[in-house]
Amino acid sequence: MNRFPTLLFLLLTLSILACNEKKKPAPSGQKKDAARVDAFIVKTESFAENIETPGTIVANEVTEIHPEVSGRVVQLHLREGQFVSQGTVLAKIYDGDLQAQLKKLESQLAIAKVNEDRARQLVGIQGISKQDYDNSVLTLQNIQADMALIRTEISRTVVRAPFSGKMGLKAISPGAYVTPATVIATINQTSTLKIDFVVPEKYTTKIAAGQIVSFTVEGNNTNYTAKVMATESNVAVSNRSLTVRAQVTGPVQGLIPGAFAKVKIGFAPKNNAIFIPTQSILPTARGKQVILVSNGKALFSDVETGSRDSARIEITRGLKTGDTVLVTGVMATKPHAKVNINKIVN
Repeated sequence: MNRFPTLLFLLLTLSILACNEKKKPAPSGQKKDAARVDAFIVKTESFAENIETPGTIVANEVTEIHPEVSGRVVQLHLREGQFVSQGTVLAKIYDGDLQAQLKKLESQLAIAKVNEDRARQLVGIQGISKQDYDNSVLTLQNIQADMALIRTEISRTVVRAPFSGKMGLKAISPGAYVTPATVIATINQTSTLKIDFVVPEKYTTKIAAGQIVSFTVEGNNTNYTAKVMATESNVAVSNRSLTVRAQVTGPVQGLIPGAFAKVKIGFAPKNNAIFIPTQSILPTARGKQVILVSNGKALFSDVETGSRDSARIEITRGLKTGDTVLVTGVMATKPHAKVNINKIVN
């Protein structure tokens, strides 16, 4: 019974001595070894940048067809989904009142011609004054002008196709009362198609008329091509992008106006592009940095970036050929810290 306290005392003493031994500081003269890291040697290469952007197929010409006058539709020759030629009659609006006015003017014209002919003969023998003859001529010309006006009004009651194209679905039926605001149908000129797409602001100087782009549409494996026609006159403030319009070249089978397209744009290659591993980039509040290794020390350098892929990023400013860039240990390395290069990952 007396041995138990003695053993307990010895165990506690040994535990305290062991803890004190662990807490002893390292020798003051010992230095921490330099970090071992992987690095990348900067070099230039040829690089052709390609981007993909959404686009929309548009008809060469498209418009809603409206009547020019108000009235009741008495004839409707619209063929839904069919191709029609320019000038084809699509609809006829009631013009009975105009036709009656025209007939009235035709009767007045016949009498006015007789009166003008008689007045010409009389003025020739000085039977009437020249002023009376001029009045008869004026009456004849006024009637002719009124007839021309009525004929114009009658022609406006005929709705014709403004250009050759494919008709859409009709929006009215025979007998409907229409006004100039009424949409009869929509017509698309699909013999030639265009595609509208947008490019980010930084690529605006790389887009030029005549440039060839390729695109695909949903549900179709065909690879189509188009030639850039023109660009919008300004960059959109809402999304900082430029709208580009290109004309589809080659066959247009399988393309429908309004369809979504994936546009692929290839730019001229660069012969001196610089790419480094993405993990070498160190984000900062002011931009981006990389860590250079020079004489065994870490030096931080500001850079500007461009294109990127899954593993690399382009450096547009801040690096030159032959620079050694840190790849591993980027977050743990401090400015001017000593580093040892373990291997080059090029």
